[in-house]
Amino acid sequence: MFTHDFPTVRLKYILKIAFAAAIVAAPLAVATGMTLWPGATWHSGPIGQDLEQDQARGMHAVGYAAGAMTAGSEADPAGALAAAEESEAQPAIVRQTLIVARGDTLMGLLVDAGIDRREAHQAITALQEVFRPRDLRIGQGIELSLAPARGLEIQNGGAQPRLISVGLQPSVERDVQVSREGDAGFMARSIERPLERRTVGTAGTIESNLSEAGQAAGMPVKVLAELIRMYSFDVDFQRDLRTGDRFEVLYNALFEETGDLAKPEDIVYAALTLSGKRIELYHFQPKGGTVDYYDPKGDSVRKTLMRTPIDGARLSSGFGKRRHPVLGYTKMHRGVDFAAPRGTPIYAAGDGVIESAGRNGSYGKYVRIRHNGTYKTAYAHMRRIAKGVRKGKRVRQGQVIGYVGTTGRSTGPHLHYEVLVNGRQVSPRKIKLPSGEKLKGKKLQAFMVRRAEIDTLRAEHFDGALLVKAD
Repeated sequence: MFTHDFPTVRLKYILKIAFAAAIVAAPLAVATGMTLWPGATWHSGPIGQDLEQDQARGMHAVGYAAGAMTAGSEADPAGALAAAEESEAQPAIVRQTLIVARGDTLMGLLVDAGIDRREAHQAITALQEVFRPRDLRIGQGIELSLAPARGLEIQNGGAQPRLISVGLQPSVERDVQVSREGDAGFMARSIERPLERRTVGTAGTIESNLSEAGQAAGMPVKVLAELIRMYSFDVDFQRDLRTGDRFEVLYNALFEETGDLAKPEDIVYAALTLSGKRIELYHFQPKGGTVDYYDPKGDSVRKTLMRTPIDGARLSSGFGKRRHPVLGYTKMHRGVDFAAPRGTPIYAAGDGVIESAGRNGSYGKYVRIRHNGTYKTAYAHMRRIAKGVRKGKRVRQGQVIGYVGTTGRSTGPHLHYEVLVNGRQVSPRKIKLPSGEKLKGKKLQAFMVRRAEIDTLRAEHFDGALLVKAD
């Protein structure tokens, strides 16, 4: 057995020795580019060297403190101090895309992304100079630029990333961006996007219905819907169209620098050839009036009511006596039914005032519009009534008032549409509707000038290479 005669050391002397050792070790740790504090991991080398590994472990980058060094010092042979200073001044930028969902707010999205609430508030306050956050749309993208938290921020408990910029596109015509401006906070900018307006021509042959033919010819959905509305005053799309009928459409559109379509605009000219009869319509706005479509003589196509207040639907039941599909016996059907998928928009057939909106017995969800002292229209079996459509509210022709459903006494999704003349339901096909404005005098002269301009455009597109054709 070995023995030793080491002297006994009092506790207070041990503490003094430990304290002195710490004082000596601290400068050494600074000089060698290393730092340690409770709960941290030892690091050596330039700032950000292990950033990717740290982020992969769910950690924030750890900052460093460095003392004054002389060039070529053995303690910094690879220039670690210079790399540290550069990384501190220009931290790695992380880009992130947020998608707006129902119920989201911009503040909530930023905070959920890990941004300090105070920074988020400053950025949103700046953004309000060029964009209202309440105008965010479901599905809209928000681009964030973030910098990892810096060393002193982490040591002080502020391990949240620093917000560098927020960007979004409220419309195809412009972008908005909020950027950090040093110590001055955030600054917002509205940036106009370089778009080119062109006139596009498209044409095609109808095989089954206008919707399918238009899509096959590459016509944007918005343009196709406008085309159907233009002709819905005079054309019954269920009975008047035949295989082999044709259409021609000129419309304006905005295009990206890449040549991609950014936004379709108004139809300039349209023609439908139905059973050999050509129906042409021209876009024109009389001085002091509103935009409308006119035939070659200057007569407005707009009438009191649309015959078909729904797009792409199939006439499933006409006006008159029929065997009721639910009750099982012959009964007078005092309207027309248009079969369509659930959620298909239903339009107001004309300008007017909502007389009824809500549940109405076997009609299910129901809307009735008073257009004038003579005409009313009714719409039944809706899935839901459009927001803001309620008794006493005014609506415009073509405005969405509801969506196709199968509420009430119904065997499937469809629109039941009624036209009432002096309170009595009549067949929409048999009533003769009053025409819209007939241009005269100087208005007619201005229209003829505009018509000649459009005819020149039409010849350029439909007689040459500018025509968009189906594959």
